[in-house]
Amino acid sequence: MIETNLTNGVYTITLNRPDKLNSFNFEMADQMKEALMEAESNDEVRSVLVRGTGRAFSAGQDLAEATEISNDPERDLSEIVYHTYIPIIKGIRELEKPVVCAVNGTAAGAGANIALACDIVIASEEATFIQSFSQIGLIPDSGGTYILPRLIGLARATALTFLGEKVSAQEAVEMGMIWKSYPENAFMKEAEAIASKLAKMPTRGFGLTKKGFNAGFYNNLESQMKLEADLQAEAGNTHDYNEGVQAFLEKRKPDFKGK
Repeated sequence: MIETNLTNGVYTITLNRPDKLNSFNFEMADQMKEALMEAESNDEVRSVLVRGTGRAFSAGQDLAEATEISNDPERDLSEIVYHTYIPIIKGIRELEKPVVCAVNGTAAGAGANIALACDIVIASEEATFIQSFSQIGLIPDSGGTYILPRLIGLARATALTFLGEKVSAQEAVEMGMIWKSYPENAFMKEAEAIASKLAKMPTRGFGLTKKGFNAGFYNNLESQMKLEADLQAEAGNTHDYNEGVQAFLEKRKPDFKGK
């Protein structure tokens, strides 16, 4: 269901349940959480690339599992959110390494919001994004009510969520939902190139930048600038900062270590 591969510092996490459009059940969620924990703990991992196989990136939640839970009077759908989506979204946002998401096809519901939680999102020109929750009377979870309005604004987020309209890859780029889109035959190569480039850069600084961005969602300006000062002090004590300055002075290419 989840396949992983580490090559030259790039840790690729592949959603591999194509017969179910890479929809998540508990087993797949557990494997995804394990992959994210491995990415965090393994010092050889410098960047992460999340991708899907088959026709979809992810159709979100496996509705067969959801139906089984909702039909049990002792259970409710919050069980899925707590077990699956809160840990996955936190795992992506709190991972102090860059996460690239390559959306190859449909990204629907929780599948769309998992993609949008990543740091750099690119898509095939054939890809589509859809907040499909309204089609079955649910609300956007997986951080959807938090992340989507911050990416594209409340008006667009509300309309897309209520109406459940598909958004093409190009439209997603134009409204600031994702970074870029590429032709189908080139986009995975572009995704791998971005992840490879990031893996050679000062990734410790990227991790600290993510901490700043995360905090900036709720801090006021003064608190955020104080945090920036603390994070800058931490960055200034890294190997990569010293290497970057020394390489600049010596007019050579820096050899960053992510430390």
